[in-house]
Amino acid sequence: MLTLTKPLVFIDLEATGVDRENDRIVEIAILKVFPDGTKENKTKRVNPTIPIPPAATEIHRISDEDVKDCPKFSQIAVNLHEYIKGCDLAGFNSNAYDIPMLFNEFIRCGINLDYKSVNLIDVGNIFKINEPRTLTAGYKFYCGKDLEDAHSAEADINATYEVFMAQLSKYPELPKTLEELAIYSNFDRRILDLSGKFCEDADGNILLNFGKYRGEKALDHLDFIEWMLYKADFPADTNKVCEQLLQEAYGGPF
Repeated sequence: MLTLTKPLVFIDLEATGVDRENDRIVEIAILKVFPDGTKENKTKRVNPTIPIPPAATEIHRISDEDVKDCPKFSQIAVNLHEYIKGCDLAGFNSNAYDIPMLFNEFIRCGINLDYKSVNLIDVGNIFKINEPRTLTAGYKFYCGKDLEDAHSAEADINATYEVFMAQLSKYPELPKTLEELAIYSNFDRRILDLSGKFCEDADGNILLNFGKYRGEKALDHLDFIEWMLYKADFPADTNKVCEQLLQEAYGGPF
């Protein structure tokens, strides 16, 4: 059991997206654990001052309407900073997401979150370190065998097949066709381009998945699509999606 010398604050954020620099917080939940073992929960919704993309709402179920009367982050920043100041910070994948996003929100308010003076505990990383998601670990977990000659292409590909067959046996609820498995294994999303600049919503609409229009329908930003195709330098498969969008918008060759 850990002995705390100061409070340990667990933080989880919901936001308008996953861009840690440009997206905005819409909800912040805090669990503050004190050295004597007592705990204190606080949860606050925040008006992000920018639209919440439908793709984000699908995940956290928070819409523009839900937060229109909530305080802006700038209105709670001073009190929030005072509440967590000097505390060690923890979360799940927090080093990669929650702490950077919170830091940037504070910076926009002229407040420096001095994360270097406290301990940052990432529970998600502890999980990944102790339960590695490598082929060797997967082969041991699913097949109960050690992978000999790991990183030999032939050994790896045969082990991958064995792991796949073991997964089909272990998880009978998995989809039964390769078409369905392809969607499932990509977190229920069809791959539109390998660099992930585009994605789909639940209705099959193509969304932009980066930049200032992240989460918005690509067909609503044809000027941006034309810039991507004609003036920027994106991979060929991304450009193909741009071409398809413009053809759809203009009803034929353009």
